[in-house]
Amino acid sequence: MLLDADDCQLVLIDYQERLMPAIDGREFVLANAQRLARMANLLRVPVWGTEQNPDKLGGLDESLAPLCDRIVSKMAFSAADELLPLLRPAPKVQRGNARSLPKHLQKPVEELPERGTVVVAGCEAHVCLMQTALMLLEAECDVWVVTDACGSRTERNRDAAYDRLAGAGCELVTTEMVCFEWIRTAEHPEFKAMQAMVK
Repeated sequence: MLLDADDCQLVLIDYQERLMPAIDGREFVLANAQRLARMANLLRVPVWGTEQNPDKLGGLDESLAPLCDRIVSKMAFSAADELLPLLRPAPKVQRGNARSLPKHLQKPVEELPERGTVVVAGCEAHVCLMQTALMLLEAECDVWVVTDACGSRTERNRDAAYDRLAGAGCELVTTEMVCFEWIRTAEHPEFKAMQAMVK
């Protein structure tokens, strides 16, 4: 099964000012998060960001924040409660009043296409990212974790998170896997832009 850009949403978890200096391989992790977000923007994939206790840890990295459709703050380590209303918006309700047209003459309410695949990346892999991913799985989301755009303070914690996430049913992928699967072909109009990003 390949990722389909039209079925995906991207979640960027806690790439925050005061947390990132402690993350092992932070430059590499942040660069891949930027690639993912820019590619998502090119392909109109919704991008959601999260911030853990921003008063203490600062805001989302300034290179990522403008690429997000919305950023949510949280105190719990998992961001699932804040994200699920964004990932699965409530359907629009047809409303009317005494002057409304009869129902058979009204236009049907346009429903947003459902995007059931959640691509996640973030920090720390073994805490906020893992808890969010596991709770999204419980909520029956299809969760894909971008391993080279995730980090923890230690490799051991990060790798333990990947083992647990894979065992729970998350797909583990890399930034280039996501980008090439979203594009699918060298004939895609955004292929050259994507190629420039991943080089």
